[in-house]
Amino acid sequence: MIKELIVVEGKSDTVAIKRAVEADTIETGGSAVNRTVIAKIALAMERRGVIILTDPDHAGERIRKIVSAKVPGCKHAFIPEKDATRKGDIGVENASPEAIRHALRNVHTSFEGAPALIGIDDLMAAGMLVHPRAAERRMALGNLLGIGYCNGKQLYKRLAMFGITREEFAGALAQIDQGGITS
Repeated sequence: MIKELIVVEGKSDTVAIKRAVEADTIETGGSAVNRTVIAKIALAMERRGVIILTDPDHAGERIRKIVSAKVPGCKHAFIPEKDATRKGDIGVENASPEAIRHALRNVHTSFEGAPALIGIDDLMAAGMLVHPRAAERRMALGNLLGIGYCNGKQLYKRLAMFGITREEFAGALAQIDQGGITS
């Protein structure tokens, strides 16, 4: 049984979570997260803790940002887009039980205002910004570090927010470069 409540988008996501693990969920009901849902999440945070596991798409990221802003200290779990896509449809409900379990084993706690350990210059040198394959490299990095895909500005913030160390960053870069994605 997972102690924290898992924030998901809808009923299909809850069904997928329950196939993978024993856990309770809070459904946002889509990207328009209302005050009642935020109040439930805030209470869950006080009592048991919260893990946000939303779809790896724009709407899922929007929900993640709204909940994180209103309820600080949430943990974050990410499923790579490739593991959450079936027949062109992206969502937690499409992920295998193993992909869900993997995401939940690799949660990150956000620390708002944490100092950046990896700078913009580091991201530039690593080919994560202003590079012909920057988006592809950020996708690979986000998947390896378990922080999801994001644009360059979001990557900089997430690396700080989740306390990704220089060693973790360098290790992931080495894997990317060995895998054929070159800078």
